[in-house]
Amino acid sequence: MNQIRQITAWLRLRDPGLAATRRAARNALVMPSLFALCTQVFHAPAVGTFAAFGAFAMLLLVDFTGPMAQRLRAHAALTGAWLVLVALGTLAAQSVWTATAATVVVGFAVLFSGVVSSVLAGATTSLLLAFILPVSAPAPLAQLPDRLIGVVLAGVTSMIAVWLLWPRTQDDPLSAPAAQVCRAAARQLRTDADYFAGRADGPAFGECRACVLQTMSSAQDLQRAFTATPYRPTGLSTGSRALVRLVDELTWLSAVLAPASSLDEPGPTGGLQSSAVRRAAAEVLDASAEMLDDPGAAQDRLHAAAQELREALTALEDGAVNRLPTPDNQAGGGLDVDTFINSLDVSFRAQEVAFVVLQIAGNVDIARAADQRSWSDRLLGREPGSPTGALTSAWERAAAHVEPHSVWLHNSIRGAIGLGIGVALADATGVQHGFWVMLGTLSVLRSNALNTGQSVFRAVGGTLAGSVLGAVLLQLIGHDTIALWILLPVAVMAAGIVPAAISFAAGQAAFTLTLVILFSIAQPAGLSVILIRIEDIALGCAVSVVVGLFFWPRGASAALAKTLAEAYVDSARYLLSAVSYAVSCCTFGPAALEIPQEARQAAAAARRLDDAFRTYLAERGAKAIPMGEMTTLVTGVVGLRLAADAVLELWRRPAGGEPLEDRAAAQRELLIMAERIFQWYERLAGGMESDGPVPRPLVSDRRNNSRLIEAVRRDLHDADGRATRTGVRIIWTGDHLEAVRRLQSSIAAAADDADARVAVTGSA
Repeated sequence: MNQIRQITAWLRLRDPGLAATRRAARNALVMPSLFALCTQVFHAPAVGTFAAFGAFAMLLLVDFTGPMAQRLRAHAALTGAWLVLVALGTLAAQSVWTATAATVVVGFAVLFSGVVSSVLAGATTSLLLAFILPVSAPAPLAQLPDRLIGVVLAGVTSMIAVWLLWPRTQDDPLSAPAAQVCRAAARQLRTDADYFAGRADGPAFGECRACVLQTMSSAQDLQRAFTATPYRPTGLSTGSRALVRLVDELTWLSAVLAPASSLDEPGPTGGLQSSAVRRAAAEVLDASAEMLDDPGAAQDRLHAAAQELREALTALEDGAVNRLPTPDNQAGGGLDVDTFINSLDVSFRAQEVAFVVLQIAGNVDIARAADQRSWSDRLLGREPGSPTGALTSAWERAAAHVEPHSVWLHNSIRGAIGLGIGVALADATGVQHGFWVMLGTLSVLRSNALNTGQSVFRAVGGTLAGSVLGAVLLQLIGHDTIALWILLPVAVMAAGIVPAAISFAAGQAAFTLTLVILFSIAQPAGLSVILIRIEDIALGCAVSVVVGLFFWPRGASAALAKTLAEAYVDSARYLLSAVSYAVSCCTFGPAALEIPQEARQAAAAARRLDDAFRTYLAERGAKAIPMGEMTTLVTGVVGLRLAADAVLELWRRPAGGEPLEDRAAAQRELLIMAERIFQWYERLAGGMESDGPVPRPLVSDRRNNSRLIEAVRRDLHDADGRATRTGVRIIWTGDHLEAVRRLQSSIAAAADDADARVAVTGSA
């Protein structure tokens, strides 16, 4: 009993949630049973082969998420796709030229389609196997019905297994730690609200500090859950992407709350409106935590809390206008810069926190609404509430990656050409079973990290180890078919668990051993077949090496650096365009203006960065850039985009329609600040892309701040000398720019450390 508990604990440590173990157990029961039924009872080897490989692909290579009904629909659609691809592969295999061309086209379509939705992304390897299996094993068209019958058997059996055998829970590994961050941040906001209000019975400074540290600790726990496994713990679905964004936003919220809290304040600073905003934000976070803990909870509380927070923000802006000092109440009639800034600082920090909290609420809402989408919306990746149709959404997702530096595009082209070369080479060399060449190619190309060399050594090494073990087994048991049948489910079980629990190479060994046993049962051939299989797989691995070296041999770290640089440039340009939008609103009003198109470009760049970061996490082997530095760099992009989003949201609300005169001076100073920040991030991106020096963080331009405040005082006050809403918003826009400037210190430090490590390892 103790040994069983120890094994279970070891599996849970290596296989979080026992996801791989679940798939392996199902497959170990279903695949040998189908193979035995078709070959021993019905005496239909073609049906048995496609039933066995179909079950293997549908139970071991995919793991669909969502409610059970959605998973069963996904498996039904996968079965339909297998039928189409097996038919196409059988037809294309009649000629080597058609087989090669069809493999390139189908391979690219399957690989690239994964960018559209989680359903397609999760089924990529399974779909490739559906085409590779028939196209690499030419057979008369008369055999096509047998192949399709095998696929149908595999599809129906896999649906029954998913439904009845150890059903997967719907829990997401990020939901619980994200809810914990929400609750910790809510406690901190309530404590800060009491502290800032200056209540006599309010919290002490030490209590405020403890809340800050608790929020930071919870955010670090969330980050550890996010990066604890080699693969990102969420899929590519709309809901999962929302949870991924939630990780970024909660991390950013913890960073914003630290300076926005009493941790850096000498004492209470007053401000009933800012305290009200903090309390309203805390209610939103508590409602968000409730939604994360219970996906079935009603969304009414979250929506009501978000509306109350928006109303508190409006009151905050009104209060900021009324409290803003004027020249008449300053000594000597002047307006001191520090007094002016301090009068808006607390309200700005509350406004900044509120915006991030509203973003968090929106992503929680999207994540939970995504579970209620129709099947077509889920298949095509349409987000809940999207104004575009499902096909348009899918097209936009794909179009975001049709550009030279998309890692997904690189992998799709590389994989398609590699598989096509494998088909042609198998025919040219006259190997007995081209499937094994294709298997070797796929074994290496499935490494999305563009780290082909390391994968080749592991693939060949694992294959060699599995083949040697197979040879030993065949030598020991000879042609004892019963023993082979007994060993088959054990080998299938190992092939499913070992890659996750031990290593990629061990997984290759277990998979090779499974195939040796499978083919030995179907076509007893002794030791000679094993040597042939090693040669064939090595040939396929060699194909993948050549293709990997020819197409973008940069490695995951370098590919991520390239994508990260583009994301910084696009996000900084978006911030600049958001400030330009704000400046234009001063003159024309928000109703007359369109949202800058740079917002969509920045969103597309963020999606490519998300995919590249996933690739980096999935790369096998040591990381050239530690996760701490890389997370800081990725979070910096989030901060830029959130600042731009906040500026847009600030100016899209009606400003009250106050009549204003000359605004040119204030507009000019804002644009100068934004352009200065954009140029810094542009230089940072250039350094990332070319391994150049990281620019030193900008220092606060006090003269520019003074000119901006003087312009607001002169141009954006009413006849009574009081500031207008537009004046307050201009100052707050400047504060957002100043927050982005302060962000440069942590980004530059992380980039410097990352460059130093890459230079030492020489891996870039």
